[in-house]
Amino acid sequence: MKIGILQTGLSPDELKGALGDYDDMFKVLLHEQGFEFETWRVLEMDFPISIHAADGWLITGSKFGAYEDHEWIPPLEDFIRAAVSESKPLVGICFGHQIIAQALGGKVEKFKNGWAVGRQVYDFGGTEIPLNAWHQDQVIELPPGATVLASNDFCANAALIYGDRALSYQPHPEFGPDFVEGLANTRGKGVVPQEQLDAAISKLELPLASDTIAEQIADFFRAERV
Repeated sequence: MKIGILQTGLSPDELKGALGDYDDMFKVLLHEQGFEFETWRVLEMDFPISIHAADGWLITGSKFGAYEDHEWIPPLEDFIRAAVSESKPLVGICFGHQIIAQALGGKVEKFKNGWAVGRQVYDFGGTEIPLNAWHQDQVIELPPGATVLASNDFCANAALIYGDRALSYQPHPEFGPDFVEGLANTRGKGVVPQEQLDAAISKLELPLASDTIAEQIADFFRAERV
């Protein structure tokens, strides 16, 4: 099964050499699932010729806001709507989670209560799953057809599913402790409150459940669709 990665952001230059770019992180996350991958850098207006260029699609995170004025956002929203309309399975992470919701009629905004960075614990229907996060923007109004899969006190709409069409997560299952530490020391400085950066670094050794989300994503991609 071929998964097309729609890359909407770039890893900081200081981290890319050792830890990879955003698409590389998803290849590592899903490396045991038997998928093949191809990346399109949509933030550079590099789009697939059609939604049929891959068997499923994954939209990465980004430093940009879904509501910002960039030339690549409208065609990405068109692509999302086409994929959902034709039952091409679609997965979104962080920005990907937000842009899917926005494209389908939801609302995304810069959250008034600030940032979530580092290890967070999410309630997945009674099961607590710890994952890394790095975001201020949130989905604050659900689009039609979206069901909440996970939440916590800070992020009410932390994971969403749209029938068998799309699945999305606000946290980053692809971010390991080294990358969070790197972000704290690069993009976080002067942007995220220092006490939150310090708290994130203090939790780097605590366990995560990224493999659980990798299994969820793989099962979603492989599900039979009519």
